[in-house]
Amino acid sequence: MTAPAAPSVFNPEAFFAFGGRGHGGRLGVRYRCHGPDWVELELPYAPFLIGDTATGVIASGPIMTMMDQATSLAVWTRLGQFRPHATLDLRIDYLRPATPGKTVVGRGECYRTTRNISFVRGMAHDGDPANPLAHVAGMFMMTGLPTGPST
Repeated sequence: MTAPAAPSVFNPEAFFAFGGRGHGGRLGVRYRCHGPDWVELELPYAPFLIGDTATGVIASGPIMTMMDQATSLAVWTRLGQFRPHATLDLRIDYLRPATPGKTVVGRGECYRTTRNISFVRGMAHDGDPANPLAHVAGMFMMTGLPTGPST
């Protein structure tokens, strides 16, 4: 059974502003925009994110963190409410390194939900969505009951 995208009472911008501390906050991940079942975040270039000092390329870990957050927020946005869940699986296919000095943008989409599982996909780029850095696909497992009005 697939639940349709709910009219969102969950506000990812407000949630991210309040909850943007933790790991993503330390990395500098910021909210960018959202729609009924998708969220975009950005990871501004910073020297402490560099994985290879010889090239200045951002490490893969911060990009993966941003994509995990973007897809997670997309689930709550589609559900229209916060519901505790855990990343069950999140595969990332890196297509090329990020361009040194550029902000990385990550867009996560929740394309299907069931009673206990949400399915997500997404893409990261550094300025041109037609030239992605990475694609992600995964699932989140609900770990608790809904915390807001039923949708």
